[in-house]
Amino acid sequence: MSIADPTPRVDETERASLLASIDRWLEREVRPIVKEYDHADRWPAHIVEQMKELGLFGATIGTEYGGLGLPATTYAEIVMRISSVWMAITGIFNSHLMLALAIEKFGTQRQKEQWLPRLASGEVRGGLALTEPDAGTDLQGIRMTARRDGDDYIINGTKTWISNGIEGSCFALLVKTDPQAEPRRNGMSLFIAPKQQGFRVGRKLEKLGYKSIDSAEMIFEDYRISADHLIGEVEGKGFYQTTGGLELGRINVAARGVGIAEGALRLAMDYAQVRRTFGKPIAEHQAIALKLGEMATRARAARLLTLDAAKAFDSGQRCDMEAGMAKYFASEAALENSTESMRIHGAYGYSKEYDIERLYRDAPLTCIGEGTNEMQRLIIAKQLLKRNAF
Repeated sequence: MSIADPTPRVDETERASLLASIDRWLEREVRPIVKEYDHADRWPAHIVEQMKELGLFGATIGTEYGGLGLPATTYAEIVMRISSVWMAITGIFNSHLMLALAIEKFGTQRQKEQWLPRLASGEVRGGLALTEPDAGTDLQGIRMTARRDGDDYIINGTKTWISNGIEGSCFALLVKTDPQAEPRRNGMSLFIAPKQQGFRVGRKLEKLGYKSIDSAEMIFEDYRISADHLIGEVEGKGFYQTTGGLELGRINVAARGVGIAEGALRLAMDYAQVRRTFGKPIAEHQAIALKLGEMATRARAARLLTLDAAKAFDSGQRCDMEAGMAKYFASEAALENSTESMRIHGAYGYSKEYDIERLYRDAPLTCIGEGTNEMQRLIIAKQLLKRNAF
């Protein structure tokens, strides 16, 4: 069953086998090449092909469409494992799965049958195109427009910071079909937008971390698309379709944060047991032991919050508060643990020869992506008060 199903199930033996396969793949294929590809900011084409073979591009797509149909809890476990080794590659399939979720959850039956099998196999790969130069957290401020022209729509505007923008071939594209609508969200629509005439990629955006996955500008100039590419084929639903998928996106970012927090802890523990000062391993010094204790507690709490949010998502409940809590706490845990681990490594933590510097560069993205942590706290407070009205 897919994560869109309110009661997803997965056989425990199959789950354990899948996670074991992910662990073996990480050790054999990913860990040996991560530094080379990250430092060169090189697209990992062969890793992408391996992720296709593992079924990761169809991880949360229903089995009836060729996907694995995993519940959010199992999906989060996969993301945690991969992120502890190389967080960036999780973005290659997560952004793709956000596109798939929008179609599976809100699309017509024809749209599901046409697109989901190709998305599940990885034949078509893409992402979610929301952000614009002047509209990030405030999605209602987007300026991209889609004008109806007979049986088609003509789209104009620019998107930026779009994951998979260069290597992807199809995107869930948020536009204004009625720029004069009040409230603004009622004039927004979501399209399935494959690359074709009128759709070109601008520059690749350089980043501090999150290397090897392309983040790019996308420019639409009189991009003509048939009306059957409007998700659900009803205008004005795009804002709700988008925000309905962001809960899973925030759970994914929380899982990335857990992976980084746990990965940084593991690196710190390993180093602290072999590095010796004053005649003993530094792990036996109280100052280092205190850091390790705090890091372990943060990582564990982040994991439990993330799995709690994933379980709420799987049950079909509204979980923006739980997802917001998980995303906020886990991302801050990633940032704090990577910083503490780097400090435990001393000068070596600042060296590109050690893995901790990559986790240190990757961690800040989790505090920004899928809504800033400042915004998460506002969402948490709003839902908390709504659920506990005096």
